[in-house]
Amino acid sequence: MNTVMNPVMNTVELNGSACRYRTDGDPRNPAVLMCNSLGTDHTMWNAQVDTLSRCFHVVRYDTRGHGESASPPGPYSLEMLANDALALLDHLEICRAHVVGLSMGGLVAQCLGLYAPHRVNRLVLANTAARIGTAAGWRSRAEAVREDGLAGIAATSPARWFTPAFAAEYRTIVEPLQHALRRQSPEGYAACCDALAGADLGDDIRAIAAPVLVIAGEADPVTTVADGVALCTRIRDARLVTLPASHLSSIEVPAAFAREVQSFLHS
Repeated sequence: MNTVMNPVMNTVELNGSACRYRTDGDPRNPAVLMCNSLGTDHTMWNAQVDTLSRCFHVVRYDTRGHGESASPPGPYSLEMLANDALALLDHLEICRAHVVGLSMGGLVAQCLGLYAPHRVNRLVLANTAARIGTAAGWRSRAEAVREDGLAGIAATSPARWFTPAFAAEYRTIVEPLQHALRRQSPEGYAACCDALAGADLGDDIRAIAAPVLVIAGEADPVTTVADGVALCTRIRDARLVTLPASHLSSIEVPAAFAREVQSFLHS
């Protein structure tokens, strides 16, 4: 295994698709795999890396269809996205990892906890649910993006991602995220919408045995505090933390997010 302490950015072929990933921290430390949300990439975790990489080997990647990873034609499925995550762990020779996922990435984390429990230590499920939205809603969005591109989705993204006060005050943070979304592959984004349309873990998550931290945003209109409570009700070893944020809580309240994650992974 590579024992270089400096950050490593690389691309690897996983399940027939190129995956861009980055590692930070000492590979001899416990691993933390971080899974991004729909429409973002591995940089959504930038504010947490300095804190976590002091004690953990932090692995971030661009989900297929996102960032600098490939965008093969869809549709994708949640199982496909989870298998990509497992293949990346295999490539890095990581037997077990803590998994942190937000929104779509939180569904990937739940899938790993369910179907690959021997690869998971602890789970952080942020701003997510056992089912996000409706199948019809995701299919409609996928169709619209395939027809019209991502300009319209990017234009309205701040209202979904952040509280109005944050979006107004921190344009230097919000606008680059919108720009990156506009530049994303429409097919990759739409194919991930297809995956979300079919992703319904429902009561299956009762089988998750790993300790779980659920993070909910108090002002999140996408995955509400009630969704977080529902996760904790079904998962036997789960606890809920709410943060004063909307959907992208890792970006809106980065220090509080990092503090909660670090405390949980060390407990």
